[in-house]
Amino acid sequence: MPGPDEGHDLADLADLADLSDQELLSAHCAGDPDAFGEIFRRHKDRMWAVALRTCGDRELASDCLQDAFIAAFRRADSFRGEAAVTTWLHRIVVNACLDRLRRRKPTSQLPEYELADRHDEHASTEVAIDIRNALAQLPEGQRMALVLVDMQGMSVAEAAAILEVAEGTIKSRCARGRSAMAEILGLRTSSEASSRHRTAADPSG
Repeated sequence: MPGPDEGHDLADLADLADLSDQELLSAHCAGDPDAFGEIFRRHKDRMWAVALRTCGDRELASDCLQDAFIAAFRRADSFRGEAAVTTWLHRIVVNACLDRLRRRKPTSQLPEYELADRHDEHASTEVAIDIRNALAQLPEGQRMALVLVDMQGMSVAEAAAILEVAEGTIKSRCARGRSAMAEILGLRTSSEASSRHRTAADPSG
């Protein structure tokens, strides 16, 4: 049977679960020792998905996620309430990923993958690997736009807020990224591919 202190702690945690993200962040800034833990519990899985899709490497994504939540914990007072807490967290995760990707020196070329046989029982897994490797070959800006808009289901406006660029930039990066992905995955005709190669790509994405 839980003692009186333990029962009080459980009640406090239940109260935290009823608070909004903004209220939790405010409580954290006011010194509540458990508030940020609730934010982490609510959003760690979604932020992990963002980090993994951005980095394409589980170990690196884990490091980025840790960096991001430490940064969010320490910089919680920088949240101004102008956007959702999840948007603020996405921005921190994205920046953590970009920082590590920029510092990381490539050790080998990405392997080439054939498109999976759609009738094979492992097709869905293999296609997921194809897509992850195709994403990794895109310029940074295009990859980030596609991860947020196409994979995380964000609106163009939300992605623009997170990446701190114009909405038109997100739209153009998504369009170019999708076109490049189609070519990498072998979904373009040879004439379309040749046409694209004649068009100079923006190296910055």
